[in-house]
Amino acid sequence: MSVRRGFNPLEAFTPRRRTRDHPPILPFALLLMGAALLLGTAASADGLLINGAGATFPAPIYQKWFSEYNKLNPNIKFNYQAIGSGGGIQQFTAGTVDFGASDAPMKDDQIAKAPDVVHIPTVLGAVVVAYHVPGVTNLRLSGETLANIFLGKITKWNDPAVVADNPGTKLPDQAIVVARRSDGSGTNAIFTDYLSKVSPEFKTKVGSGTSVNWPVGLGGKGNDGVTGLVKSTPGAIGYVELAYAIQQKLAVAELKNKDGHFVKPSIESTTAAAAGVEMPADYRVSITNASGKDSYPIAGFTWLLVHKDMKDAAKGTAIVNFLRWALNDGEKMATPLDYAPLPRQVQERVLKTIDTLTVNGAKVSAK
Repeated sequence: MSVRRGFNPLEAFTPRRRTRDHPPILPFALLLMGAALLLGTAASADGLLINGAGATFPAPIYQKWFSEYNKLNPNIKFNYQAIGSGGGIQQFTAGTVDFGASDAPMKDDQIAKAPDVVHIPTVLGAVVVAYHVPGVTNLRLSGETLANIFLGKITKWNDPAVVADNPGTKLPDQAIVVARRSDGSGTNAIFTDYLSKVSPEFKTKVGSGTSVNWPVGLGGKGNDGVTGLVKSTPGAIGYVELAYAIQQKLAVAELKNKDGHFVKPSIESTTAAAAGVEMPADYRVSITNASGKDSYPIAGFTWLLVHKDMKDAAKGTAIVNFLRWALNDGEKMATPLDYAPLPRQVQERVLKTIDTLTVNGAKVSAK
């Protein structure tokens, strides 16, 4: 999906090249002046439009941030297209958007095409295993069992492996319908990163990344697409961001973590997964399958992708000041929307990184 340019009245009134057949006409100058005045009026009325695209995982909180920031700065508007992390990276690299968004940090070969990219961590989220099994409300799954479901090796809800994870729970003799992403996705990257850590077979046969070749399953576009599949399909199991599951009232499984404890996905268990993280200088880090008895095993950061040095003075300045606001005031909005705010020490580091961003080589003074 590309960002479409708006209609430019000046282009519509551009005169033809002077030839013997098309001599210049005096009224055209008046039309051109009028068009310029109209365009200037429209620009001042509409304000500054900043375009972005990418992850669906953080879309609810990003839309909240953009709306609240616009209330404080009515002349600045954000147009964010939630097309998936893969699409966000592609559009950022191609230069068709002013910023990108991804739940998976860019890989070295991707960064080679956009060497001035800076990853800005914003919040943490949990990828939850949502299911639709009539009569079952307290499902538990180990990592190995979950991997085998998505490998297509476990096909019934009363499979011995699922029963072993759920002693005392009556599981139906019902087919499992796998729901997974059909688009390039950071949610894919987090989920497959986890499954590759807990299952050598999954790592070998499927691997991890924003896009993988799934051996089974129905594909849904975006977190909302997978949410819809799970909600409408008896016997379904899928993976979505925590906020989507809560908003749609989906049942979610407790997962067995690295320390052997079954843990519910929550803000607290997501924060626990990041507690011991050693954040590298470029912020590209995975926190799936983290140690700690309270750690939820499928958690991850999400990032905004911006240029180290931005060339558009107005947009660059607006983006830097927005990032400062988001890392301070915006973080307070994370928990009500079912995201975990950045740990304080990470937040402080990211704010220092934002201060190093430049516009045409010059630092942007705090607003």
